[in-house]
Amino acid sequence: ADKDGFTGTLRTLTLNVKVKLVPNDKGDNEKAPDFRLQAAGHDIGAAWKKTSEAGREYISVTLDDPSFPATVYARLIEGESGTHDLIWSRSKPQAA
Repeated sequence: ADKDGFTGTLRTLTLNVKVKLVPNDKGDNEKAPDFRLQAAGHDIGAAWKKTSEAGREYISVTLDDPSFPATVYARLIEGESGTHDLIWSRSKPQAA
């Protein structure tokens, strides 16, 4: 993390891209994201600062790209020695 947001690499079985969480100018919109998630200068998601019920701060991230079968919802949490980990879980299908 730095004053300009966060930078890192998003790695999955099919992806290996440099990404950056860039602070978002929210203006007067309280619900606007705190950050925009960018890869190669293109927006691929958004992120909001949150606090868990246990009082731990994290960043709630949504990732969306035409190559994804669905929007990915994740949490960016502080890990060891100043690093951060992006944790996600697959959403469960809803009963019809």
